[in-house]
Parts: sequence; structure tokens; C-alpha cells
Amino acid sequence: MKEIIQTDTAPAAIGPYSQAVKVGHLLITSGQIPLTPSGDLVAGGIAEQTGQVMRNLEALLAAAGSDLNRVVKTTVFLADMNEFAAMNAVYEQHFTAPYPARSTVQVARLPRDVRVEIEVIADLS
Repeated sequence: MKEIIQTDTAPAAIGPYSQAVKVGHLLITSGQIPLTPSGDLVAGGIAEQTGQVMRNLEALLAAAGSDLNRVVKTTVFLADMNEFAAMNAVYEQHFTAPYPARSTVQVARLPRDVRVEIEVIADLS
């Protein structure tokens, strides 16, 4: 049985999907882009955008009664792999060891032409 997780402290879905889904002991988030909870695109470069994405993920995890310490896997989508180091500098401020597994890929384009999108899987057990 799946439970839909929804919160006003993260941006609403901009399509036919859920912000996050809890199934069993797992929480799976949709990819978060740098939109504020009110739906505005964050100004600035990759560092500012990554910071907003991480705040959105924290809000979704909190809505499920969890936090970043329970994340076991992340997937990072970058518009430009040359921005990896700047993204990673912000990303690592939000996680502590032992770190989650991670995949990072460059993609041709992201929604609203943002620089970064991140999704996570967290263990809620």
C-alpha cells in the first residue's frame, strides 16, 4: 500500500505526479528543482539552486517524519557536469557520514531550464 506525502513547505507538483510516495519503509521523492514553496524559481547559479533543492527535499522528508540522515540513495541531474564541484560543495553541507549512495548524470535539459534536479530514497524503518 502506498501513501502519498504532500506538503505546502515544498513546491507543489507541476504535473501528474506526487511530491513523494511512502511504500513500506521507503520514502521515494519526485525530483526536486529549485522552486520555492510558492512556485517561484530561485535566482542565482548552481549553488543557490542546489541549496533550494536541498531545502525542498528536507521539507518532503520532514512531512514524512524523516530527515536527510535517513536518505540511502540520491540521484542528481545536472544541466552541465562542469558545475559538479559547485553543486557538490552545497550538497555535502546537508549530509554527514555515512553518506547515501549517489548517481550524478548530465542531462540535455531540465524542467524550467534549471541547473539541477535531485531525487532521494529514504529508509523510514
